[in-house]
Amino acid sequence: MTQNLDWIDWVVLISTLLAIVGYGTWKTKNSSNSVQDYVRGGNTSKWWTIGLSVMATQASAITFLSTTGQAFSDGMGFVQFYFGLPIAMVIICLVFIPLYHRLKVYTAYEFLENRFDLKTRSLAAILFLIQRGLSAGITIFAPAIILSVVLGWPIIYLNITIGILVIIYTVSGGTKAVTVTQKQQMLVIFAGMFTALFIILDLIPEDVSFIEAVDIAGASGRMEVLDFSFDLENRYTVWSGLIGGTFLALAYFGTDQSQVQRYLSGKSMKEMQMGLIFNGILKVPMQFFILLVGIMVFVFYQFNQAPLNFIDASTESVLKSEYSQQYETLQQKQNVLFHRKKELSIQYSKNNDETIKTSLFQLDSIEKTYRLESKYLIKKAIDTSYAYSYDKLSTELSTLSKTDANYQIKKTELNDLYKESAKDTATNDRDYMFISFILKYLPKGLIGLLLAVILSAAMSSTASEINALATITSIDLYGRNVKDEKDENHMVKMTKIFTLIWGIIAIIIACFANLAENLIQLVNIIGSIFYGNVLGIFLLAFFFKYVKANAVFAAALITQCIVIIGWWLDWMPYLWLNLFGCVLVIIIAFLIQLFSTNKKIVHA
Repeated sequence: MTQNLDWIDWVVLISTLLAIVGYGTWKTKNSSNSVQDYVRGGNTSKWWTIGLSVMATQASAITFLSTTGQAFSDGMGFVQFYFGLPIAMVIICLVFIPLYHRLKVYTAYEFLENRFDLKTRSLAAILFLIQRGLSAGITIFAPAIILSVVLGWPIIYLNITIGILVIIYTVSGGTKAVTVTQKQQMLVIFAGMFTALFIILDLIPEDVSFIEAVDIAGASGRMEVLDFSFDLENRYTVWSGLIGGTFLALAYFGTDQSQVQRYLSGKSMKEMQMGLIFNGILKVPMQFFILLVGIMVFVFYQFNQAPLNFIDASTESVLKSEYSQQYETLQQKQNVLFHRKKELSIQYSKNNDETIKTSLFQLDSIEKTYRLESKYLIKKAIDTSYAYSYDKLSTELSTLSKTDANYQIKKTELNDLYKESAKDTATNDRDYMFISFILKYLPKGLIGLLLAVILSAAMSSTASEINALATITSIDLYGRNVKDEKDENHMVKMTKIFTLIWGIIAIIIACFANLAENLIQLVNIIGSIFYGNVLGIFLLAFFFKYVKANAVFAAALITQCIVIIGWWLDWMPYLWLNLFGCVLVIIIAFLIQLFSTNKKIVHA
């Protein structure tokens, strides 16, 4: 079932987006006379502009769709992911920014050539282009696929529309256009999210206060913010946030051109530093707030019947299949469960009894089981090969006794296959939860505003990314590796051309992308695969003068291969890949340099 927007929502949505694009294009129409103007925005940005631009670059549509869904499903624990960010901001302000400012670089990777050589600079630039190019496509794809499913619009048109809107003002005004529009986009985002929270609270029963709503969420384990365990199986803990998160943030904000370019546009080193500190102070509360919105939606659904799966098209598919009777039975079970949860939630809001709390937690666990089972049925309904494999494995298992050596192996395979159903595009509804709630329960006009929030966030992060991709391609690769004579006008023209090319590439990637288990995790996983290695290269450049260019170049290639293998074989939670890659490239570079030095001594 798709949703038809009211005319007022269309007016709010279209006018907001056109106003942002028009303002950005008009405001920066004369800002591309030189490379300095086009790439560094003429160095006119104040600290609050830098801070908002840095936040807008990171706050893609995925942040609002995925983070709220993460809170709805698993609670507030995801906020621990950001605990290392303030630490990273301080380090970058003390180490990275003074160095970049003193060298007057256009890109982060210029420094690597000064310290090492051109091939090391080019390698770091290429690693950035790979991971950020993929991410640019995902930031377009994320809202497009969800809006496509919910609203019934063709996804290819949405991908192209979002991409073209971004390309228009980014090609026209460069870095300044990105920065100027991001201020407006952040205003829309903040206004929309605060409005959404107030509306959600208003929709919760009048006799349930905000504090009581938080208590209800806590009874189901959703308000557990801190996890001090050292278990590597736990993806989000205080330690993974403080250690892995710090290294990820150091790499992202210190070496990723999409962020570096934001603060290199500052009027002075002090403005750059204050902008990052502003981001460091505000980012964790902002993420906490977004998670809280997801928590309040969870509380809302304790008093209002939630669907088994938030993707209506998937529900319709299974109800038309041979598994419809099983699905309807599951819906009936969930309905009975809902009425019991609603009754207990009302009781618990007035009396924080431990027995009621235990019952609510148990009922929530049962509902999670129902949701997983619904995904399994949907997967079987839409994928005949999956259904065949599952049924075949079930039959094989039924013929084995529990003492048989193969019994446990087959049982594990069956459980893995069962859980696999939750990761399919048609069943993975976590990222659809918030948009589904918006369309079904928010008043007219506000739906348009919240859709504008989602699309504004997609545009802000995508604009930063293609702006940075074009800058790196133009300055680090084309500018340094193509020997022809190039004046200022030529370089500005080429940067605009590369901006257009990367915008088209991002649209193409978006058209071929696919949903992961959770979109915000997918973006962070892509970053974690590459960021640790790049950060290690920069730390070698900053602090280890003993290590030379050839050792670093070889170590970076070896490290990247090992990290990709480690991710593929699931050696550790992805957050730890940042620390792993960083330490590994430093160790390997030292060993190669030591071996090379000793070899020279022996030959001498």
